[in-house]
Amino acid sequence: MTRHTRLVAVILDYNGVIGLQPTRSQWLRLARIASWSEDDLTGFQRAFWSAREPYDAGQLSDMAYWARVLGSHPDPRLLRELLAADTDMWTATDERVLSALRRAHRTGLPMVLLSNAPRHLSDVLDTHDWRPMMTQALYSARLEACKPDPAAYRHALAATGAGNPERVLFVDDRADNCHAARNLGLTALHYTGRPADLEGALLPTA
Repeated sequence: MTRHTRLVAVILDYNGVIGLQPTRSQWLRLARIASWSEDDLTGFQRAFWSAREPYDAGQLSDMAYWARVLGSHPDPRLLRELLAADTDMWTATDERVLSALRRAHRTGLPMVLLSNAPRHLSDVLDTHDWRPMMTQALYSARLEACKPDPAAYRHALAATGAGNPERVLFVDDRADNCHAARNLGLTALHYTGRPADLEGALLPTA
């Protein structure tokens, strides 16, 4: 098994690539814990995302983030429940993607994770069994920079050790993140849920 001769490293997003998107039932569970009306799930999601970028960038504590979402500070027990349910939403993985990554890893291809994730979630992801495949795992809360901030990509590119960004593949499920990567000279794959596309990019001569 040999990989594409031009590809020297890959930078991978987590959620939407390795990680599965949350289900409706998971969103409803979190909304119930937050004492939010299940009839207004859209409103809850809007509140959830409204402060997520600074939270992911490490600019807000867990308490400060959830206070913004809820409109008041949760007590310690409620905060623990919110964090547990929030983390649970983002930890299911796509075995089809992991299978492709394992095959690429066996060829010696360096892989770096670059994820927009708050600290509590990044700590949990670092304990997962797929994590050792990554040369490094870079999270926005630790970098204090979220994609598509160019600084995040520069950290990831440096972690690959590659001299030519064109020979590094960036994989993300968001088109804007891929566009930002291309602007920095990286080769990008906008992942749309087809593992065959990922396999073709990582192992085109398998």
